[in-house]
Order: sequence, then structure tokens, then C-alpha cells
Amino acid sequence: MATTPQEPTSERRSPLDRNRVVRAAIELIDEQGLHALSMRRLGRRLDVEAMSLYAYVHSRENLLDGVIAAIVDDLYDDPDTHLMDTDSWQDYLVRVAHSVRRSALTHPRVFPLVATRPPQAPWIRPPLRSLRWVESFLASLHTHDFDDETAVYTYRAFTSFLLGHLLLEVAALGADVGPIPEKSADEPASPALDDYPNLQRLRPRLTENEVESEFEESLDNLINRLEDIRAHGVA
Repeated sequence: MATTPQEPTSERRSPLDRNRVVRAAIELIDEQGLHALSMRRLGRRLDVEAMSLYAYVHSRENLLDGVIAAIVDDLYDDPDTHLMDTDSWQDYLVRVAHSVRRSALTHPRVFPLVATRPPQAPWIRPPLRSLRWVESFLASLHTHDFDDETAVYTYRAFTSFLLGHLLLEVAALGADVGPIPEKSADEPASPALDDYPNLQRLRPRLTENEVESEFEESLDNLINRLEDIRAHGVA
């Protein structure tokens, strides 16, 4: 008795586009890690020749940028992320932190790429690494009467906290947090800021290198907290 050929999966029937290629890359990294990602493996996953992928992603570097953009943009789909009229700035930071953590734990093998790949400009800090996210973050703080200096400080301190904690957490889950290939020299060095007024105004402050002072201040805060715990116990 002749067997009826199996119908192709819906994924293989659907037309190829950039989003499908990027999402397949995320799935591949989730399953096998970043170093397993290649155009050949990705082509096999999508049941196409590797060369056909270059119509949608111009290079592996461009593919990695697409992966990061997709993961960061997914934060906007988290219903707990956005600032509501009745929220305090403290609640806003808590909800953004939990949203980023959920993303990192959903894609622990992708998060080191989000955390360590050089961003569009040196003053954009992972993991809130898109222009849209930084602008939204600064604007939200300004609605709660943060001045420019305090808003920039909060952005730096908050992203440093997220990176430190979440890289340790995904590493404990088996993610590779070793060196990530750097961007190629022909990648754009700086994005256009025409639609981002807060970024235009605060770029000089964001560009200032205060990594050492931030480290010392964070260390002082940790020591002070430990002294309080030593004296009063864990709450």
C-alpha cells in the first residue's frame, strides 16, 4: 500500500522573510548556543540553501544585529513593561528590570550577545541598547522630575545592575559568556538621532566615561548594605 507523502510543515510552507530568518536564528542559538550559529546550519533549519539567506540578512554580522533587535523589541510586548499614569518611577524601574530578566531567562544563550556585542554607539549601554529604549527610559524619568544629570546617572546605574546580575544568572544556566566576535570595521559607528530629542541633548553626558567611579560607588553601596545586614540581619 502506497504511503501518502507527509505535508510540509507550516514553517517550510511559509515564505521566507527577514523576520522568519532572525527568529529561526534565535531558536538555533536557544537550542545549541551562539557558536553553533552559521548560515549553513540556519539554511538547513529553514530548508533552503545558505546563499538564499543573504537576500534577507547581508552577513552573519547583520544577522546578529537582527537577533539583538528582535530580543530587545520583544520587551515592548511585555504587558508589565510600560509606564502607566499611576506608576511611580520606582515601580517603573522594577517592572523594566523584571521584564529584562524574563527575556534573559527565556533566551539565556542569546542574552550574552545582547549584553556584550558592541552597540550602535559607545554611549548606548546594554541591555537597554536600542535608541527607542533609551529615549523611552529617559523620557519616563523626566516625567517624574528627574533632571538630566540624575536621569543619566540612573540609566547607567540601572543598566550596570542588570548586566552584572543577569550575566551571572544566565552563566549559571549554562550560557556561554565568553568573548563574542566584534563588529566588523564597516559597521556604522553612530546612529542618526533626528527622532530622539532626549538622546540628542544628553549625548555629551552619555558619552562621558565614568566606569571607574560607578564601580567604586556600587562597591560602596554594597558594603554599606552588607554592614546593615550584619547589624540587623536580613529583612
